[in-house]
Amino acid sequence: MDKSRYYTPHIKAAPGDFAKTVLMPGDPKRAEFIAKNFLENAVLVNDVRGIKGFTGEYKGKQVSVMASGMGMPSIGIYSYELFNFFGVENIIRVGSSGSLQESVKVRDIIIGMGASTPSSYGEQFGLTGSFAPIASWELLSSAVEESKRLGARYHVGNLLSSDVFYNADPDFNKKWAQMGILGVEMEAAALYMNAARAGKGALAICTVSDEIFTGIATTADERESSFTEMIEIALNVAAKQ
Repeated sequence: MDKSRYYTPHIKAAPGDFAKTVLMPGDPKRAEFIAKNFLENAVLVNDVRGIKGFTGEYKGKQVSVMASGMGMPSIGIYSYELFNFFGVENIIRVGSSGSLQESVKVRDIIIGMGASTPSSYGEQFGLTGSFAPIASWELLSSAVEESKRLGARYHVGNLLSSDVFYNADPDFNKKWAQMGILGVEMEAAALYMNAARAGKGALAICTVSDEIFTGIATTADERESSFTEMIEIALNVAAKQ
């Protein structure tokens, strides 16, 4: 098949190269790690700009994994193209988050029921009012079941998707924490909005890498272990779709 007839500006692939469900970490190296360590017969299907995408099998089910890069503009592009041009039905973000609540500790898992954001990403849809980006219930409920089965320490609630990593407002995180936000990351809201517009499924599962207000953070080895637990949950969800 001549892929030059099908590729978008950011994904050089053809219909059928991607599975129905795609896991989406931010880091291309993390995508490669998942493909090599969890998928059988994994094949590289995209490498435009170093954003690696792979398709293989997990528990007999075809599953893909592709990086999103950092931030809502980046995941906004990749999730849009996967949903609208490559037949993908579900995207599960597997990333990291900073904890904003005392009860949410490093290495815990946050399953994003919703994704609040100060970003202007949603303005493109021309809505009168504020759109509340939420996860797909089927994916979310399945992730909760898998977390329980694996004995993972998890929390379900609202994430904060921020455009800014180094915020000039010293009280930025505190204000959102007072609204019950569990953790802050940079991608989920755009993913949820794109899924809603396309009529597709989306979920963000994040491992807590650091506690914003205490300064406690995971080591490199601990992050590797925690990410593995999160990845297993996401893959088990994908295998059910």
